[in-house]
Amino acid sequence: MAVNSPIPVPSDLKAVAGIELGHAEAGVRKANRKDVLVMKLAETATVAGVFTKNRFCAAPVQICQANLAQLSAGKPIRALVINTGNANAGTGEEGLQRAKSVCAALAQQMGVEAQQILPFSTGVILEPLPADRIIAGLPQAIGNLKADNWFNAAESIMTTDTQPKAASRTLTIGGKQVVMTGISKGAGMIKPNMATMLGFLAFDAKLPQALLNQLVKDAADHSFNCITIDGDTSTNDSFILMATGAGELEITSADSEEYQQLAAAVTDLSQHLAHQIVRDGEGATKFIEVAVEDGKSVEECRQIAYSIGHSPLVKTAFFASDPNLGRILAAIGYAGIDDLDVSKINLWLDDVWVAKDGGRNPDYREEDGQRVMKKAEIVVRVKLARGAAKASIWTCDLSHDYVSINADYRS
Repeated sequence: MAVNSPIPVPSDLKAVAGIELGHAEAGVRKANRKDVLVMKLAETATVAGVFTKNRFCAAPVQICQANLAQLSAGKPIRALVINTGNANAGTGEEGLQRAKSVCAALAQQMGVEAQQILPFSTGVILEPLPADRIIAGLPQAIGNLKADNWFNAAESIMTTDTQPKAASRTLTIGGKQVVMTGISKGAGMIKPNMATMLGFLAFDAKLPQALLNQLVKDAADHSFNCITIDGDTSTNDSFILMATGAGELEITSADSEEYQQLAAAVTDLSQHLAHQIVRDGEGATKFIEVAVEDGKSVEECRQIAYSIGHSPLVKTAFFASDPNLGRILAAIGYAGIDDLDVSKINLWLDDVWVAKDGGRNPDYREEDGQRVMKKAEIVVRVKLARGAAKASIWTCDLSHDYVSINADYRS
């Protein structure tokens, strides 16, 4: 059960003009489950994405990057096709050809070119993609395309997720209404590297390609690039932003107040989707924010925050509600900041001042630390006394269930 994260209510997920979604049960890995999703985009849409930096990036990631690179050739992206159950990663040239065959089949049925399709896959690595099953499921997915199908879409991309992840926002910018809805998936093998495992966010404003390229990177850097569950970077990480252009608002400049408002809303929704992934981390029982302040740069603040957030010793202590907080100081110390003056480090758990000027706070009491550790949501705050920069990341604890889930993942 996800940590303080209720299942989205289907009626709360708003239709976004200019995009339709349809799902199918293709039996990619298991029978009788939604495992193929098609997103159809209006001709007015612009699309941008960020992807994993894993050198073993999956075949669909390679095709997405190539197809997005040719947008200047006047071939806008018209559809996305996503399958769960198989990652199509570590599959070589055959994997590329199988992914391309899915794109070609969808393109033919939609009357567009294969280069106008973006494919995505998630699931088991090093196994051949059952492209024939996915292709056989495309008519079903196309047949139930509709604008208010976001909840089914969120279910269709799940793997070890315990629940779908989705949310909407409606706002007014410059007197014009903007609707945005997004979905994401991921519960394990999550480490920030341009994105999360899979995330898709659409809004109905019109943006030029260059502006959307900037927005997707900025939004990812403040959301999906700020989460970690287990320190592993997936081969398939992708975050896609779609501006359908079917609404009334058109933005042409990053310097405009309208762009700033839109960017803030996109980032807020992206953060919400990213937090849902952490809250649904495999076996997670606690949602933890690690905030590092007073650093020389945002980069070093994140470096220390991730050192804490990735530590198995820290994460298991949180699972046990054991205030063995020297583990946090150790993680700060080995984060790789060579000139860090540890005699100036201060550490808090929520409102409890644990470490003062590099040592145990004389006023700290073990029972206060344990009181905080027993909570489902915790903030770890570190002050470095090195500057004015700050950064936060979000993570979860590491439980017995995490081991069980990943030990049995392929069964």
